[in-house]
Amino acid sequence: MKALVFLLVLANLLFYAFGAGYFGHPDNPDAGRVEHQVAPEQMRIVSRGEAPLVPAKPEPAVEAAAPEAEPAPVVLAQEEPELPIKEEKLEKAPVCLVWRQLSVADADRLSGLLADRFKTFKLTRTTLVSAGNGWWVFVPPLPSKADADKKAAELRELGIKDFFVIQEGPNRFAISLGVFSTEKGSQDRLAELKVNGVRSASAGPRPGKDSAVTLQARARSGDKAALLAAVGVALPKAEAQGCK
Repeated sequence: MKALVFLLVLANLLFYAFGAGYFGHPDNPDAGRVEHQVAPEQMRIVSRGEAPLVPAKPEPAVEAAAPEAEPAPVVLAQEEPELPIKEEKLEKAPVCLVWRQLSVADADRLSGLLADRFKTFKLTRTTLVSAGNGWWVFVPPLPSKADADKKAAELRELGIKDFFVIQEGPNRFAISLGVFSTEKGSQDRLAELKVNGVRSASAGPRPGKDSAVTLQARARSGDKAALLAAVGVALPKAEAQGCK
């Protein structure tokens, strides 16, 4: 029994000495490499006699190109058409002109000019009568014959028949309602007319041929230059003055 144990121990020693190389190295130099491999079970054969296939590197994913944005439309600057400049209506200043010491004929001519061409002007006529012509009751001169005819129709409606429209002279288009030698007679006639509803009549000295006439033309707005030019052509000697 002891001999068997001894032989086993000796066999182990010999095997150890052989493995450690005490008895020389094997002819195959790679024979000992197998013993020195580390974790050989994890080794994997990928090729036998052929070049190993190297997996191609995955190409980087190409991101889908975003759709090109449509170019912004080019807006060409267009010149705005010039709008016609509206002429502002300038408000004209009030106009007031006076012509003094006119003869009856010149006063009539100037009155007709204003009535025909400058209807926006309001005309006031004042007559400085000469003495010795008596007194009269009258409706002051109206702007035109049409206005005089309209006033005559109103008098007829009130029952007044004793009157006439003056067609010429210093009181053209005035309406005479009676001529009297005394002031009292004219005042009595005026009172009678007022009782009958006539409100536009007046009483005063009756103008004669030698009377001087003053004309005043007034307008809230008007062409003063055009008026003066027209009067200068019709009555070169007539001198216009501003109203006081």
